[in-house]
Amino acid sequence: MHGPAMSGWLLVALCGGTGAYCLVRMRGCRGEARAAAGGDALMGWGMAAMAVPAAVFAPPRWWWVVYAVVFGAAALRTLWPARRGAHHVHHVVGSLAMVYMAVAMTSVGGHHGHAAAGIPLLTAGLLAYYAVYVLHSGARLMPAAAPADGAATVPWSARAELAPACRLAMGLAMLPMLLAL
Repeated sequence: MHGPAMSGWLLVALCGGTGAYCLVRMRGCRGEARAAAGGDALMGWGMAAMAVPAAVFAPPRWWWVVYAVVFGAAALRTLWPARRGAHHVHHVVGSLAMVYMAVAMTSVGGHHGHAAAGIPLLTAGLLAYYAVYVLHSGARLMPAAAPADGAATVPWSARAELAPACRLAMGLAMLPMLLAL
């Protein structure tokens, strides 16, 4: 490996690209699917911002408080729809994991929680959740059937197989971020 800076930039690229695609996906969706795409975009860009190497941007302590408030609000917003489906529960868990990491970074006053800032049991629980989520999502990820004429007639914003792939990518990215705690 090339050190933490290289892995940080790889996480920024993965999560930022995922967040950007989720914004594109919002254009082709309506109703609940649009809200889910917006939640995915917020999570992707939030994770990308959190993964920027500390040598490039070392945010002030208040930055993590703002982070915790934004993702806390996202978790509260998703609580009501979480009654209807597992995907919404995943958004709540993801938002609360971001709050947890922001609070952990606030407590050490640093970037990426270089000290043992997190609660080991909670960190282990979140790691287990995301490991199971990634394995379950990866096993269920199947490509959509190709059009009969072989031409891709479905626009990128409406490709059914890309939304689960984006969620899988963000779940994978969450694992090293939690390990950094």
